[in-house]
Amino acid sequence: MAPGRSFSDFAASVARAAGKPATFALSLIVIVLWAVSGPFFHYSDTWQLIINTGTTIITFLMVFLIQNTQNRDGAAIQAKLDELIRASAAQNVYIGIEHLTEEELDSLRACCEARARAARAADAAQEAANVKAERAAASAAGR
Repeated sequence: MAPGRSFSDFAASVARAAGKPATFALSLIVIVLWAVSGPFFHYSDTWQLIINTGTTIITFLMVFLIQNTQNRDGAAIQAKLDELIRASAAQNVYIGIEHLTEEELDSLRACCEARARAARAADAAQEAANVKAERAAASAAGR
């Protein structure tokens, strides 16, 4: 197994485990046990340092593991969307737009919004023409 693959598998399994209710419950139990042990250690600096250090280390490591999982999930979704665009009547120009700059994406979004407004206006005009034609047909039939 490739080293990158084993890390990906590890990161995915940790991210799945971190999101389970049992993991939350276990974390809560650890915090409660730590809080209950405070009087036995006279709420010392060492007692506080234990929870601060533990949570900092776990948080630091989890950031990287969860980010790895999110990056892979995002890339997989992007690949699926690209394939749907490629295989459909949609414009292939949208494949790979995730690599554009923020300004380029804003410009593309503005163009899409303008086309959507124009399509809505055309649909409204077509609907008005259909209603007018139906009224004319009903009027002609009523004579």
